[in-house]
Amino acid sequence: MATEIIIALITLAGSAVGTLGGIVINSRMSNYRIEQLEKKVDKHNSLIERTYAIEQHNAVVDEEIKVANHRIEDLEKISERKD
Repeated sequence: MATEIIIALITLAGSAVGTLGGIVINSRMSNYRIEQLEKKVDKHNSLIERTYAIEQHNAVVDEEIKVANHRIEDLEKISERKD
């Protein structure tokens, strides 16, 4: 009967080591995948921030164009009155 107990304990130890090893490997793989996703999210967020800055710049340029067009129209009106 002592042999059976020893075999059972060895089997239990083997199962425990295998299970813990699987958990550790799975945890490392999950952490690696999370890190890769975080890098992708950072790239995406950077792209969004740059796009927002470009949109703001375009809005300013559009406003400057409108102002310049109004100035040109005013100058053309003044030029037409002098002729």
